Amino acid sequence: MIRLLLRHLWPLPWTAAGLLLAAAAVACGARLCWRAGALECHGGALGRLAGRGPFAAITLGHVILAVSPAEAQRLGAHERAHVRQYERWGPLFVPAYLAAGAWQWLHGRRAHADNPFERSAGPP
Repeated sequence: MIRLLLRHLWPLPWTAAGLLLAAAAVACGARLCWRAGALECHGGALGRLAGRGPFAAITLGHVILAVSPAEAQRLGAHERAHVRQYERWGPLFVPAYLAAGAWQWLHGRRAHADNPFERSAGPP
């Protein structure tokens, strides 16, 4: 029980940010569902706007934000791997992720695709 509590408390700052974005998305017509230990939020007007961006889904703590239900399904295993990374790294995950991407970019590699966190999360 304590282990489960710590897994959810350690990444709480990022989960809180994800919950705020999910609340805004729901206000714009998105849907929520709980799947395999994460809150998934997808669709609605915010999903259509985000769909114009560089990614189809993003994870913040225990919240997965996807542009559509289809993308949430397609990327679910990959995004839940990021949830597990947040559980390990907690509030340090985003700075570590960005530093790893910067390191790749500075060495002439792709900041996202060659990022070790992305590679260990498996294929999207």
